[in-house]
Amino acid sequence: MSAALVPLSHQELIVSAASRAHDYAANSKAPATVRAYRACWQHFQAWCRDRGLVALPAEPRTVALFIADCASKHKPASISLRMAAISAAHRLAGFESPALMRHAVVSETWAGIRRTLGTAQIGKSALLTENIRAMVDALPVTLRGTRDAALLLVGFASACRRSELAAMTVEDLCWVEEGLRITLRRSKTDQEGKGQTIGVPYGSDPATCPVRAMKRWLAAAGITDGFAFRGVLKGGRVQVGRMAGDSIALCIKRACGSVGMEKAQYAGHSLRAGFVTQAARAGCSESSIMKQTRHKSTAMLVRYTRDPNLFRNNAATKLGL
Repeated sequence: MSAALVPLSHQELIVSAASRAHDYAANSKAPATVRAYRACWQHFQAWCRDRGLVALPAEPRTVALFIADCASKHKPASISLRMAAISAAHRLAGFESPALMRHAVVSETWAGIRRTLGTAQIGKSALLTENIRAMVDALPVTLRGTRDAALLLVGFASACRRSELAAMTVEDLCWVEEGLRITLRRSKTDQEGKGQTIGVPYGSDPATCPVRAMKRWLAAAGITDGFAFRGVLKGGRVQVGRMAGDSIALCIKRACGSVGMEKAQYAGHSLRAGFVTQAARAGCSESSIMKQTRHKSTAMLVRYTRDPNLFRNNAATKLGL
């Protein structure tokens, strides 16, 4: 005889909700966002547990104490991410967020943190055309070097995010007379998978042409379907699965180091930021840049531009110094 069903207590329901909160509506968030939220929520839970405080539902005062403690170790952007994770966990569990700015104790604490620490975000340095040329030229004549050349050149010319490069497949590539058409099945700004298409034209120099570089890599690796960018093991064996985003960042850092650039200043985002900066310096219109980067607002585009006009028509040149 089967056991009778016993209704869950109120506390058990709360615990169950806390467990579900770890998922953060995974289907509506990018995987990287889900991972970040989960880590931030676990941090908040552990912090509350160590101090005998309730994490779910938490009091606004608890959140204020938490972010004040975080301020000694984390930047405002990281603290803001933690507040977003706390809000997401509470919404998922059916509670009002204790991290809302309408709670005076939270908003005042947050304002004090921002005034004290500042809010300017320092992004990774941009890689410009001259950097890309030097890096490609320094790559070894190996299968891995051929892959890295394609990764650098296609990543730069397409203004793709590293997650988009990692997810790119041969089926997403269409070779046309003008160059290469790339269909992005899903991206940070297209979580519903409607798809976006961008064009990468042939370059004027065969050695640094992104279209030719991609063809060279696929032919050398014998890749005819599936993921376009893959790991290369010692001995030249090509892996079946795709490269991880972190691996792409490491490839970029390694290429930077090979030409004497400070590796810590560069990462996967340096290619995308570099495209925006180089295009702006070349006088490209904002609309043409946004067509490639798929930014939805000029405000976001400006954040990617690394001061392209800082020294152009600079009034200080007229001081006679």
